Amino acid sequence: MTPAPTLALLVLILAALAVAQALRRARLWRRGRPAHVDWLAGLKALPRRYLHDVHDVVARDPYAARMHAIAAGGLITASVLGVFGLVPALGHSPVYGALLALAFAAALAGGVMVGRRRSPVKPARLSGGRFRLVPPALTAYAGGGLLVGIAILAGPGFAALGWLGVALAAAGAAVLVYLLGDGPMRHVFAGALHLAAHPRSDRFEGGRETALHPVDLAAPQKLGAETPADFAWNRLLGFDACIQCGRCEVACPAFAAGQPLNPKKLIQDLVGSLAPGGAPYAGSPYPNARPVAGVGGPELPIVGLGAMVHPDTIWSCTTCRACVEECPMMIEHVDAIVDLRRFQTMELGAVPEKAVQPLLDLRQAEEPGGRALAARGDFAAGLALPKIQDRPAEARPAEVLLWLGEGAYDLRYGRTLRALVRLLGAAQVDFAVLGAEERDCGDLARRLGDEATFQDLARANIATLSRHRFGRILTADPHALHVIRNEYPAFGGHLEVVHHSSFLDELVAGGRLAVGDLGAALPGAVTYHDPCYLGRYNGETEAPRRLLDRLGLERREMARSGKRSMCCGGGGGAPVADIEGERRIPDLRMGQASETGAAIVAVACPTCTAMLEGVTGARPEVRDIAELLLAAVEAAPPAAAPARQRQPEPVA
Repeated sequence: MTPAPTLALLVLILAALAVAQALRRARLWRRGRPAHVDWLAGLKALPRRYLHDVHDVVARDPYAARMHAIAAGGLITASVLGVFGLVPALGHSPVYGALLALAFAAALAGGVMVGRRRSPVKPARLSGGRFRLVPPALTAYAGGGLLVGIAILAGPGFAALGWLGVALAAAGAAVLVYLLGDGPMRHVFAGALHLAAHPRSDRFEGGRETALHPVDLAAPQKLGAETPADFAWNRLLGFDACIQCGRCEVACPAFAAGQPLNPKKLIQDLVGSLAPGGAPYAGSPYPNARPVAGVGGPELPIVGLGAMVHPDTIWSCTTCRACVEECPMMIEHVDAIVDLRRFQTMELGAVPEKAVQPLLDLRQAEEPGGRALAARGDFAAGLALPKIQDRPAEARPAEVLLWLGEGAYDLRYGRTLRALVRLLGAAQVDFAVLGAEERDCGDLARRLGDEATFQDLARANIATLSRHRFGRILTADPHALHVIRNEYPAFGGHLEVVHHSSFLDELVAGGRLAVGDLGAALPGAVTYHDPCYLGRYNGETEAPRRLLDRLGLERREMARSGKRSMCCGGGGGAPVADIEGERRIPDLRMGQASETGAAIVAVACPTCTAMLEGVTGARPEVRDIAELLLAAVEAAPPAAAPARQRQPEPVA
């Protein structure tokens, strides 16, 4: 036998062992709950998901993108070509040898790039341990294949060089097989299967499926996830797809603030809980990690002092989805955290101490502060705030129903809502509010894992909204926007909801609001802070910027902006969970704003307003977009009132 068919057999053995490792892991994944997967559609879409969706994220790091394309592309191409060495005529063909050498040379270059990425000093976000074996294994396998190709190209007299190549490739392949099971190369098969069986298939091709999946409260099973076996099997598969690149770690606001959460470490703890005794984790730990026993198993609890994950870790999350946005394998970290919270909250009643009263108030008063629902409109003293239930039955449906949200009780955000109400009046928008009929939307309850209270609030709100006639819902609260727009449909609430930044931009663009040059009146530049639940969750990043640009303001971007913006620290119930860290997330975000040199931070969320205004010391002024627009309207030269545009047709 010559080197060419021997190399081909080596490639086939490597493929067979990879399949065997995949089947071994699959037995572990099947310990999870059943999940429906459209395999035909998933496998059909796999090439596009891998080459488009995954590489769109990978490309944010140009070096990593080139490295991955060369290493993976060269390795796959070379290995496939290697199998053709079983064809006798090709084993001695110089053309085949040249092609084989070229493909393995590309794989070798990729292996060298993998090694250079960790040399001379490994970046903190990358894991060590068995990951250090990947570069030499890749280079040995690819270098050996390259020698085989050169030997075929050079002719029969170079068979010894070919056999040397086979030996070198076999050594590299042996290490790669070792790393396929419990090591870093597991993502080779787990990643592909995860993309095909992804639990959120609508995330691909530019989709933004971000709504939490409902819990069947009547089902005869645990509420939420206590053990690895309580997750759906394709979510367990997703955990195995993690390549420990650390992008989620860098993006996580809780990690940056020194709270005991690292999304990468959490995913690896979930992997370790499913299969104890695997490869030890060799990446960045949880900052200020709380001690746990580190004991896991498919049927053992994940969270607890005697388990793998400390409760403070899951309560540190702001649910901002920055980790999800940055993950090249599109793993759903936030879904896993909320499922773990659901069990803690609904089955154990084990919520952070400061979260107990808000959840109790939500259940009893339908508002997390226990305040009277009718008091939600107190901010508007002296302004007309028409109630939709007072409209005559024969009246035309209201153009918009203004959803005030939780921020209405806050004195500071009351200024924003007053500005918004005045703008609606100036634009002659026919609007109304629910008054005492407006309950909390349920966002806080759901993020804290109290799915039962959320579903009660959602169904009650949907019933209330269905009794009234209006075109669409307008809100200045991105959390309410997301919940009503994306999470109420699962309970029959199909409603059109628009954020106030988008609506105000429409009013200015349509000529219903005349604006002056605010840039001449306000000193300094402005920087815009993207709310997580508006930008990442709902994809709206341009309307607020367009609106600021229409006002003549000099706008500067922070280092992290748009869908990659940093959280203010106020989402996911984090302020009421109040897990201690080294720093405060809003202080970090305000520091990023200060680096732009802007005098004003423009915001578009009551939570962001409260968190950023809580930053002490010298800092930019915090102004909501509605407040800035009102100042521009007041600065506009006197002119005839803008013509009233035809109202949109009401939503059924």
